[in-house]
Order: sequence, then C-alpha cells, then structure tokens
Amino acid sequence: MTFENSLGIFSGQYQNKYTQSETNQFTVEFGEITKGFAEAMSEGLNPADDKVQELVRKHYEFVSKFWAPTKETYKSLAMSYILPSPYKDSYDAVAPGLGKYHYDAIQIWAEQNL
Repeated sequence: MTFENSLGIFSGQYQNKYTQSETNQFTVEFGEITKGFAEAMSEGLNPADDKVQELVRKHYEFVSKFWAPTKETYKSLAMSYILPSPYKDSYDAVAPGLGKYHYDAIQIWAEQNL
C-alpha cells in the first residue's frame, strides 16, 4: 500500500458527490499535508512554529472543502487524532506520535485563527 493510499483508506466510508478523479486528488492532497507534518515533526519543529502553523492552515482549508468547521468542531476533529480511532491509527502508522503533534498544532492554530 502506498503512503497516499494508506491515508485514504477511510474515504470509502463516506458518500459524496465527487468523481473518482476528484477523490484521488483529495487523497494526494491530504497525503502531502500529512507528509509535511511528519517532516516537521522529524525536524523537531515546535507545533507553534510558523511552518507547522502554515500546514494547519492548509489542513483547515482542505477539510473546509467537505464541511464548515468552527473553532470548536475543528478542535474536536483533532481529538480523533489522539483518542483511539482509525484516524489516530493512520497518523501513528505514518510516524509514531504524529496524531498528537497534529492535534497540538491544530489547537494553537484554531485559538489564533477561528
């Protein structure tokens, strides 16, 4: 399974109006964002670092294609990255601790931007 495919394994659970091509593009886009978080974490960047916060902005814009998250709902989404869930498992499969790292970055960004 490729990196991008491993991040899109849950996308088939949801009904949507998107073509297979669009769904594939979403998977690639999400994979690139996630890869950016993994690289930032491996570089030892603090979740508050501007580079990481820019990744959160991209992530927020990405999820905003599918729903309109408020500060509270966006921060709640991040909870699924640290509590037992398929999302946590997917992030931790990319890099151990990545779900928590992403969660921390989202909490900071949401407080400052939403």
